[in-house]
Amino acid sequence: MSVNINLIYCFSCFLLLHIGVWFSANLQLVNNSLSSRSFMVMLCLAFPTSILAYYGTKFGFAAFSNSAWSVRFFAFAVSYLVFPILTWWFLGESIFTVKTALCIILSIVILLIQLYM
Repeated sequence: MSVNINLIYCFSCFLLLHIGVWFSANLQLVNNSLSSRSFMVMLCLAFPTSILAYYGTKFGFAAFSNSAWSVRFFAFAVSYLVFPILTWWFLGESIFTVKTALCIILSIVILLIQLYM
C-alpha cells in the first residue's frame, strides 16, 4: 500500500489544529496563573489554527478524492482523539469512562471508514 502524502499532511494539519484549539479554549481551566493569559494565547493561536484548518482541508480534499464530507468526518475524528488525551493530561478528567471510551472507539471507526471505504 502506497502512502498518500496528502493524507499525511491532512492528518498533521488537523492534529496540530486541534491541539491549538484545545489550548485556545481550555488553557483558562488548566491553572490560575495561566488563566490570566489565556485570552491572549487564544488570540495568538487564532491565526495559526485558521491556517492549519485551511491547509488540512486542502490536503484532505485531495486525499479523499474531492470529498468535503470525508474531510469533515476525518477532522472530527482527529479532534476526538486529541481532546480526551489533552483533557486527561492537563485537567485530570478520566478517559476511562464508558461514554468517553465509546466515543473514542467511534472516532477510530470514523477514521477507518474514511481511510478504507
